Amino acid sequence: MSIIIMDKLNLAKEIQAQLETVYDPELRPANIVDLGLVYEIITKEGGVAKIVMTLTAPGCPVAGEIMNEVQQKVAAIDGISEALVELTFDPPWTKDMMTEEAKLELGFL
Repeated sequence: MSIIIMDKLNLAKEIQAQLETVYDPELRPANIVDLGLVYEIITKEGGVAKIVMTLTAPGCPVAGEIMNEVQQKVAAIDGISEALVELTFDPPWTKDMMTEEAKLELGFL
């Protein structure tokens, strides 16, 4: 599954690079991008970045930690004045959304 990108500020590459340093502790060593948890990266005038993401399960015990880490890392990028993280469960996450590399790292292949 590919990430939907709407990037007026041309910062999506930097944002994605930061997101690739965020991990779901239960599914290390795969990052949240390779896991397919990031659905959208949106940037708007005024330095606003919005990340639409999901979790592997609605009751994920580390949901708050992961979302805080995403928010902090995106907010730290030069040119970003506000970082918003929106959680969605539509579509629900499945293992099919993972990259081949992530499936291999986690032993799903």
